[in-house]
Amino acid sequence: MTHASPDTAVTLDAALSTSLDRAVAQVNSVVLGKPAQIRLAFASILAGGHLLIEDLPGVGKTTLAHALAATLDLSFQRIQFTSDLLPSDIIGVSIFERDRNRFEFHPGPLFAQLLLADEINRATPKTQSALLEAMAEQQVTVDGRSHTLPAPFFVVATQNPLDLAGTYPLPDSQLDRFMLRISLDYPSREAERALLTAPDRQQLISTLAPCMDANQIVALRKHSASVLASPALIDYLQALIGATRAHPEIRVGLSPRAGIALLAAARAHAVLSGRGYCLPEDVQAVFVPVAGHRLTPAGHGSRDRETLARALLTDVAVR
Repeated sequence: MTHASPDTAVTLDAALSTSLDRAVAQVNSVVLGKPAQIRLAFASILAGGHLLIEDLPGVGKTTLAHALAATLDLSFQRIQFTSDLLPSDIIGVSIFERDRNRFEFHPGPLFAQLLLADEINRATPKTQSALLEAMAEQQVTVDGRSHTLPAPFFVVATQNPLDLAGTYPLPDSQLDRFMLRISLDYPSREAERALLTAPDRQQLISTLAPCMDANQIVALRKHSASVLASPALIDYLQALIGATRAHPEIRVGLSPRAGIALLAAARAHAVLSGRGYCLPEDVQAVFVPVAGHRLTPAGHGSRDRETLARALLTDVAVR
């Protein structure tokens, strides 16, 4: 089966391709031993999505966000989510300016190009919703006035999957706002040894030089959206989506929006692989991070979400 023809693919500008390769390599030099997760983080950026990192404290979630911001020359803000955090603490507030005799909007930390939402599940649903609405709409409305968020706008949210005391787990409808979910996990022995003997990560990040800028990221997003996906590849993608809806262990399968996210992430993965056309391997590389957190197991006795997603890749053949 033919999934794409290189002859009809759109070619990425050589200078932009070189800058992207340098950016990926630089982040890999900071977050050691995690090339697959870093590639997925870049795929999320290129596809115009947002990233959820679910993992234990101290494995490099914050370091990854800082390294991405420094490497891509993006304005950066970090919000530590707590139970007393209010929507206005994120979005900003309108304050009456006496000398101007009017209310002026003072933007909150949400107005950054890369926002780290640390431990998002510790905030109340009201505060979570304020952030997630902004992620979906790319703007916020305060006192009847709309304020556009900076472009590109990228959210990296984190949560600890084990320490759930005093947390407000994200419902499935809000998990769906994140294009990909990844885990960094513990480093390999070699990577951990390098971390122990190398300079402090924060000190290293402060020395990083930008490899790209916001305009280049916007250009990469446009290019990623134009990557060729052949009818045969769409057939394969639809077969995977259909399998999630028919599987006896899955109560709620992938929605059409999830299918769009899967295709966008696969196209971005193709760009990171140096291609202007999408292959089944691209879909397979992003399927579990895109689909895992969107599947709802049927109930007691069902396998967990990510195990089900991996099983689907085995069950659905590339025809």
